[in-house]
Amino acid sequence: MAGHFPFSGKANRISVYAFFEAHNWSLDAQEKYYELWYQWTKDFVMKDPDLLASKGPLFKGDIFGQHADHNFHLHDYIWATQLLDLGEFIKGSIMPKLSHDALHTLEHLHEGWIAAADAVATAHPRPAAPEIGRYRHV
Repeated sequence: MAGHFPFSGKANRISVYAFFEAHNWSLDAQEKYYELWYQWTKDFVMKDPDLLASKGPLFKGDIFGQHADHNFHLHDYIWATQLLDLGEFIKGSIMPKLSHDALHTLEHLHEGWIAAADAVATAHPRPAAPEIGRYRHV
């Protein structure tokens, strides 16, 4: 399974950010991609009795994790950090519950999510890179 999703394997915020860079996604496209993962995760949690009881309250808003709604990097690159928080939850709590067929279905959904984010990136292109590295802290 490692490598299929940006948070699979030994992922960190830099590897997730590299995934976004490889796709040349603007912040709008990164946000769209995050929103698709978040909605899928929230739907899964709300349908699973165990996860609903233990993690349901964490899905009351539109974002998830310790970095939710915090932008502490220069140039507004917050979605890689937020996706990593969500991805760690998916990797540790949801993926072990998925059957082979469910994982295959998720891979197909993921292809559509990449296409959706690509469409947003086309409408809202990524600005040119600044002289200061994108992931420096404020």
